[in-house]
Amino acid sequence: MCWSATADLVAGTAISAAGIVCVVRVRRARDLPVAALPLLLGAHQLVEAAAWRAGDGCSPAATAWAVIALPLLALWVPAGVLLAAPPEVRWRLWGPLAAGLATAAVLSYCLATRTVTAEIRGHTIGYGVNVPWMPLVLTGYLFATLGSLLLGGDRRLRILGAVLAVGALACSALWRLEFASTWCAFAAVASLLVLGWVRRPPAASPVT
Repeated sequence: MCWSATADLVAGTAISAAGIVCVVRVRRARDLPVAALPLLLGAHQLVEAAAWRAGDGCSPAATAWAVIALPLLALWVPAGVLLAAPPEVRWRLWGPLAAGLATAAVLSYCLATRTVTAEIRGHTIGYGVNVPWMPLVLTGYLFATLGSLLLGGDRRLRILGAVLAVGALACSALWRLEFASTWCAFAAVASLLVLGWVRRPPAASPVT
């Protein structure tokens, strides 16, 4: 896998377009945050295209990229899955949401008080953020994002969670220093699975 400003621009445009379709086709207001996930991640790739052009060092694009990738996704995904989940499974989603809230709070503080830097490393970008207790924060982040998808009770979202979990392992093994960038790119592509989730048949009305 390789990336560049052009690749991010093309991918971000295509994924954002698919995200618009998801948002337009959504049937229930409470499904909107999950339906908008491809749109958010597509826009995220467009932000990274700007980070490529800004080059190494600190830039508004690098900071915007980190804000979306770190605190926003840590909170957006578990909150969206909880809203969309049927009432009988919501109880098991409070854990990922709590982890997301705590993780987003720590990451937001770090981004507000520290400088985000970007370093172009061949065909990837490494982002530098000084985050304390990194293994703990990363565990909370993955539990919030992947855990909520896997526990949400919907088969299509479980598939998305499983695909992202495999992607996280692959990105961690292959691009350890650029994990955040490569995993977010993978997540953006994988989020196209949300199209199938949005197009699922409506739940049958209970017989009265």
